[in-house]
Amino acid sequence: MNPPHPDIDLGIMQAAATEACALLKVLANPDRLLLMCRLSQGELPVGELEEQLGIRQPTLSQQLGVLRENGLVATRRDGKNIYYAVASARALAVMSVLYEQFCANPDQEPTC
Repeated sequence: MNPPHPDIDLGIMQAAATEACALLKVLANPDRLLLMCRLSQGELPVGELEEQLGIRQPTLSQQLGVLRENGLVATRRDGKNIYYAVASARALAVMSVLYEQFCANPDQEPTC
């Protein structure tokens, strides 16, 4: 089997691996993963995230803060409500793969 990109520079590969690990590290938390799953379906205000996911304050604020600090979500204010939405195309692509592998067919085991 040939490597998919044999001409890629090792330095570029190392930098990409570092970026990928950073993204995966942020997503490697059940609360943050649930938040990203829900937000991948569209923006929501904090109150609805808390209600729908059962993640209570201050955990919700802490985990949304981590996602925001890492550029995975963005906020907008509308009156008293703060809305969150996915802001990272890469994170959204990873969430799509995770959905396909773990949620689309939850009873189906992956084959190797």
